[in-house]
Amino acid sequence: MPHSWDPGSLTESRNPATLEIDNLSTLELVQRINAEDRRVPEAVANQAEPIAAAIDAIAQRMRQGGRLIYLGAGTSGRLGVLDAAECPPTFGTSPGQVIGLIAGGEKALTQAVEGAEDDPEAGALALQNLELQTCDSVVGIAASGRTPFVLGGIQAARKSGALTIGLACNHPSPLTEQVDIAIAPLVGPEVILGSTRMKAGTAQKLVLNTLSTGVMIRLGKTYGNLMVDLQASNAKLKRRAERMVALACDLDAATATQLLQACDGEVKTAILVALMGCSPQEARQHLQQAHGRIRQVLNSALPQQQ
Repeated sequence: MPHSWDPGSLTESRNPATLEIDNLSTLELVQRINAEDRRVPEAVANQAEPIAAAIDAIAQRMRQGGRLIYLGAGTSGRLGVLDAAECPPTFGTSPGQVIGLIAGGEKALTQAVEGAEDDPEAGALALQNLELQTCDSVVGIAASGRTPFVLGGIQAARKSGALTIGLACNHPSPLTEQVDIAIAPLVGPEVILGSTRMKAGTAQKLVLNTLSTGVMIRLGKTYGNLMVDLQASNAKLKRRAERMVALACDLDAATATQLLQACDGEVKTAILVALMGCSPQEARQHLQQAHGRIRQVLNSALPQQQ
């Protein structure tokens, strides 16, 4: 009887290194899994050029008011939702600026929703409901590169004129062949056949982290490696905000705290007040003119200070 799966699919291939994994000692099986995991960073590194191209293209559109939208099913969808959810507290993005869509909706975040990933029309509808614009960017995430929910969404995104990016662990695949930018870290067969929450999922998370972080750096959401646009919504983040100001301006903790309080908790404002000797209102005006980029404000002010 012929097989119904794709024999050329890496994510559905049997891993020769783990054929007898159930016969190994527990220590040996841990070591075998770890050996396979070590393949992931190299696979992601091989995709540096398309990842960089995607970052620049997304950032360009977001400067025009566009949104970054992740679309996936199962593990892929959960990873997209996770990355989107972490952008507001980390980078101060506004609600709806980075969006994660998962087949089956919110229920699918914690439990499997049978058949949700097999509906291309649902993927298209999920994006149509967002009223896509040409300045939006849609990242379809599918380890296999053939998930119908994701493919349907990508087709809808293409019709709207939005930028389309495909993240898959197979290449070529229907997903990577249909998008403007294809990112395909080839991590090879999983330790357990088809369990793409493992190496493929790890690769997807690394790529998504790099995409969102790279975009936010390009948008001026950082100063050096400091997350200066964070939202101090709890005690831990308030302490982190104080530390950002202290590190950026070489201040002691007490002075940084006082300065931050005088600037209504705005990290960027506090940094410019300290470095430029201006008022909080003047700092806000400088930031507005520079589209929030501290580095641009300081570089513009440098000739005046010499």
